Amino acid sequence: MTIPLDPVVAQIIPLLPLRDPTTMTPQSARDALRALAASRAAVPPPPVMSAEDIKVKGAAGFLSARAYRNSNDKSPTVVFFHGGGWVAGDLDTHDRQARWLAIETGAVVISIDYRRPPEVRFPGAFEDAFAATEDVIARIAEFGGDAARVGVAGDSAGGNLAATTAIACRDAGIKLSAQLLVYPVTDVAGNFADATENARFPSRSENAEGYFLTRATMEWFCGHYLEDSAHGTDWRVSPLRAKNLAGVPTQYYDGLGLIHGYFGLGEASETAKREAQRARADFRALLEAGA
Repeated sequence: MTIPLDPVVAQIIPLLPLRDPTTMTPQSARDALRALAASRAAVPPPPVMSAEDIKVKGAAGFLSARAYRNSNDKSPTVVFFHGGGWVAGDLDTHDRQARWLAIETGAVVISIDYRRPPEVRFPGAFEDAFAATEDVIARIAEFGGDAARVGVAGDSAGGNLAATTAIACRDAGIKLSAQLLVYPVTDVAGNFADATENARFPSRSENAEGYFLTRATMEWFCGHYLEDSAHGTDWRVSPLRAKNLAGVPTQYYDGLGLIHGYFGLGEASETAKREAQRARADFRALLEAGA
């Protein structure tokens, strides 16, 4: 059964960027996402107590980051990775998402500006994400102050980095209390260009076109992140291919009637807003329970 698109989202789709990979360049993708964020400048951002630009350790030096607080009390800490196909996106394009995460979870949210391709190819973004998470945990007294209540979160490519970072943390003996994976990339083997690999996922044909993020655009993103298509079988970019995926309590939301990117559409679509709130509420409960 086909679920109709939320009418508001259907009207927004033609206005969204990143839909023509035949003409897109890394810089134009970055400019388009920044322009989309800037177009909402007249709408006041969700109010938090503070949003402070900081530095955290990446895999090859310090990274820019932003810490969002809504309280000075001891609280959970969330390391957040922005989306944008690994190539685009930054602290500003995902500022509102990070703010809502801090508001609705009560956590200190640390948004990470990891290194992006094609300047730094795989596994650069993954290595930065894991290193940044390790650094935040090592400095937990500066943030939420509770090492037993640390989570990772991200949307799209950021969800991919959150998932792979969680696996890396487990393997390193670091206990996270929760992860929020918002329409994450979970398997890029074949770079979305291989018919056999694509056939394993019906959505790659059912939703290949017409819903903002196309299969062709995913092929473009993967081609920029992975210097060698053979890297797609590495769990550090395809977490579904990790040899050991330990079972953990999980809540799953279909986001019926919505599209990839709907966490950024909550100020326009009530349906998107409600779905995002449900996911953040579950994430908050897991964070509060602790590792």
